[in-house]
Amino acid sequence: MSLVGRLEDLALADIFQILSIGKKTGTLVIKGGAGSALIVFKNGLVVRAATSALDGTLGHDLLHSGVIKESALKMALEVKKKLPTKSIAEILFDFGAVNKDVMEKASKKRIEKVVYQLLLWQDGDFQFELDDLDIKNKIEVEDFGWEVSKGISPEYLLMEGARAYDESVQQEFVPNTELTEEAEESGWEEDWTGQPAAERKDISALKSLTQELRFPNSTSEITLLILRFASDIFQRGVLFMVGENEIVGLGQFGLEIERADEKIRETKLFLKNSPFLTKIAGEAQSYRGAMERDKVTESMMNELGGGWPTDVAIFPIIAEGKVAAMLYCDNLPTDEAIEETEGLEIFVSQAGLALEKSLLQRRLQEMEKKMGDKHKT
Repeated sequence: MSLVGRLEDLALADIFQILSIGKKTGTLVIKGGAGSALIVFKNGLVVRAATSALDGTLGHDLLHSGVIKESALKMALEVKKKLPTKSIAEILFDFGAVNKDVMEKASKKRIEKVVYQLLLWQDGDFQFELDDLDIKNKIEVEDFGWEVSKGISPEYLLMEGARAYDESVQQEFVPNTELTEEAEESGWEEDWTGQPAAERKDISALKSLTQELRFPNSTSEITLLILRFASDIFQRGVLFMVGENEIVGLGQFGLEIERADEKIRETKLFLKNSPFLTKIAGEAQSYRGAMERDKVTESMMNELGGGWPTDVAIFPIIAEGKVAAMLYCDNLPTDEAIEETEGLEIFVSQAGLALEKSLLQRRLQEMEKKMGDKHKT
């Protein structure tokens, strides 16, 4: 399988989801105006990533973190001149300058940086070659880093990359000094204790993500935005697609189980065998409180890793007049009290409208394609 196209036509989130769901092994190369990038997949998980858009190497990251000394990095750079096929990270490891655990953690952070950069790219050509793991001479980068042993979930990388983007935007915002001084004088930002009122997590997330929801590139991007929002409030959650008789896992965050993304996508639960979930879907209203025990809810909790939360939150997502998906959240394993969720409820409502729009656009494209095929014949 060779996947070829442009980022303008197929978003990075869609590419990642295709390769993740298909458990593909191979190399994805992206080239655009901002530079070039390479991502290596093994069984649908990311094991290595590099881009010309980042300065320095994984060795420089280790130096800036205080893990290695400058003399060790200089020596590794000299060795690389004689052994260009070896990465700086591999040379440092061979030197004994850093152990494998530290290298794995540093490499994971480096991969997150690469994906963050790719989320900023507006254009570019991409090509994925199945079972082709030869990365030499595919793109011009300073170094190819270190291959992580267990692999990283593409969905996790997309969420972390988007989160980093939101944080960078907030840091770049410079407040209007005059307005700030006026606010301090009037005291409108203070509560009854005289301290600045802390903004709720759900309202803060609503402000930062609503703009992105206005122009989603695909249904998979809507899914990721919902999970990102919920992950700011809850410790773990699962998004299910709702059918007439069953619910099927779409994505997750925070689950401490092996192959979490794969396992959730393989999860199917018979909705009609759960009076509790059937009632929530039928009423199409958000629910917060204790979860009733039945065969389906007990099976679901086993799939999520066991345990039984004191309280849960479930949010039906309505598209085209019916419940199309359902977001389940809780705070296991700590089982902390659930915070305010009005912001998430508003966002889920908007996500349903965005999903309707995305489905309508897809149908229109399919109709145009069929009409075009008829004209050709």
